[in-house]
Amino acid sequence: MATSAEQPTRQRDSLQRIEYVLYQIAAYLLVVAAAALLATAVIEAISTWSSGVDKAIVHLLDRVLLALMLAEITYTLRQAERTHTLTATPFLVIGIIAAVRRMLIVTAESVGRTDTQSSVFMGGLLELGVLAFIILVFTLAVRWQAPGG
Repeated sequence: MATSAEQPTRQRDSLQRIEYVLYQIAAYLLVVAAAALLATAVIEAISTWSSGVDKAIVHLLDRVLLALMLAEITYTLRQAERTHTLTATPFLVIGIIAAVRRMLIVTAESVGRTDTQSSVFMGGLLELGVLAFIILVFTLAVRWQAPGG
């Protein structure tokens, strides 16, 4: 029969096993999602290549960057499971990738616009400026987090 001192240890061990399984399931689902995303991105790029190379490449880059975000989240899950700590750096890297991805989309959407006085163009320009600032701040934060940084 288990003593009262062994009960919390047994419960903690059970919770740790459940936590490990949840991390593993989440990581595998993210890997499958990233692989499916990359496969469909290549198929879509090939099928839209004839309608415009620039659109196909921008779409492909958008999907590849999204897959990189999923890969970075998977890495973060693995690190958290292994070390039992969370650090800010992986989340900052995900933020940088997301900002670059959005910059790509905003730039691609504004390529055909020639009216530099329109509110849509000015809004896009403002968004690009904010995204550039976010990338700068996140990059400095990553550098600050790095050992010896």
